[in-house]
Amino acid sequence: MAEQAATGNSGAVQRFLSVVGADSMVSSVWGYVDTTIKWCWIPNWLPSWCPTSQIQLQTAETKMLRCVDGTFSKQFVPISNANRLWTLTIGSDHAKHRTPIVLLHGFGGGVGLWAHNLDALSQRGPVYALDLLGFGQSSRPQFSADSQEAEEQFVESIEQWRAKTGLGSMILLGHNLGGYLAVSYSIKYPHRVKLILLVEPWGFPKRPDTEEADRPIPVWIKALGAMFSPFNPLAGLRLVGPLGPTLVQTLRPDFKKKFSSMFTDNTVSEYIYHLNVQTPSGETAFKNMCVPYGWAKRPMLQRMDKLHPDIPLTIIYGSRSSIDSNSGSTIKEMRPSSQVEIITIRGAGHYVYADQPEDFNRRVLQVCQKLN
Repeated sequence: MAEQAATGNSGAVQRFLSVVGADSMVSSVWGYVDTTIKWCWIPNWLPSWCPTSQIQLQTAETKMLRCVDGTFSKQFVPISNANRLWTLTIGSDHAKHRTPIVLLHGFGGGVGLWAHNLDALSQRGPVYALDLLGFGQSSRPQFSADSQEAEEQFVESIEQWRAKTGLGSMILLGHNLGGYLAVSYSIKYPHRVKLILLVEPWGFPKRPDTEEADRPIPVWIKALGAMFSPFNPLAGLRLVGPLGPTLVQTLRPDFKKKFSSMFTDNTVSEYIYHLNVQTPSGETAFKNMCVPYGWAKRPMLQRMDKLHPDIPLTIIYGSRSSIDSNSGSTIKEMRPSSQVEIITIRGAGHYVYADQPEDFNRRVLQVCQKLN
């Protein structure tokens, strides 16, 4: 959710944090300074201050998935270094031969946020949704502080997961950070990818050199930023401890609306809360992959020429999103001999798959129909 938009500095950081509603607390301070200081003690004591646990996260996810009609299974898939990736599998038995769709969530997300999409997409064939390494119920190891090495850790975890699950090839559908990783994976393992679908992807353009000059940063924000720079982007949510669940409900009521056809209680906000107050492993890696204001240190547009030209690419944006869709047009221009399609979902914001799920599911299935 940290993709760059034309709405200015604060907007980029607010979208970076918007998944849990912590943007109003720490978005104004995290993105405005260089985050080079590290306080190693923070992750150790903050989670104990929060009313959460692995069991509570599991329970919250179970509630999120209770409206999925299809039969699905969940398991930990072991990868290297004793790590495990939490995986949900669903699909029609009569279409097992089709290339599976693999869902990669965005920053701060998890498999439960695909609740609107699992039944519809699985009518075509197998669907896998996994919690990325460092997020959700997956293992939360220590990532490298080097942005390239952290990215490679994410990519290798996906490849090891693929090998363990026995998938020969995949359709990768990634939202936000998941889109960035889908392309990074496809560059390294092109023979394993039949199609890429990028949904409101993060991390493609580079940070403009003129941004700060065009939009000066208030002194008070710089001062607060200097104080909060050692913290991870969602540290504010952990910092408030027992107030965290109420904070999510108060600051992000739109998430309840996105899933109002499924839930009338606080199921969604509780799930989002428990996802993001565990040990900040993937969160720390993501921060290390960013420069101030939420731009990627290693912009993906600079590497698109390394993506195999035979891999079709579809980019999906929401018409009401503040994300800058210019990257989609740039990719299309960069790949004149490749199949590149840009889709805009009317009435949808950044969380396209939850804002307009029926339209989103229909368009995804239309794109995938061209494959076996």
